[in-house]
Amino acid sequence: MSLEEYKKKRDFKKTSEPEETKIKKKSEGLIYVIQEHDASHLHFDLRLEEEGVLKSWAIPKSPPQKEGIRRLAVETEDHPLGYEDFEGTIPKGEYGAGKVKIWDRGAYLPLETTVSKRIMQINGKKMLGRYCLIKLKPKEPKDKNWLFFRLKDQT
Repeated sequence: MSLEEYKKKRDFKKTSEPEETKIKKKSEGLIYVIQEHDASHLHFDLRLEEEGVLKSWAIPKSPPQKEGIRRLAVETEDHPLGYEDFEGTIPKGEYGAGKVKIWDRGAYLPLETTVSKRIMQINGKKMLGRYCLIKLKPKEPKDKNWLFFRLKDQT
């Protein structure tokens, strides 16, 4: 995905969401953030830095902090770098209207990345450990459903 879909859905004269990618600050690891998004339904947006953008998934329930909890994660459009700092209210009538606040943030280290699977070490304040995103077999071509869960700690 590119940022074209992101830009098409937004009127930057009305929303304070970032329009362009901001240059990434040098830090340890890649950007990881989860934003609590109180839109038409409360959900959580997982964002992972990959190839100069933030790959994004909407998680309808609270993120899985313990092993054994699996959450649906629906892939959404890529977001620009800089969005990881966004907090505020998206105006009524705009795509994603509602309040956005940072729920957790930190860095992550990819351990395995394929088209349908991502295993990573997340180093956030609330989420800390090895996590996995696995793409579910699509029932329809447009399905973008994944599972997000914490992996068993290695000893």
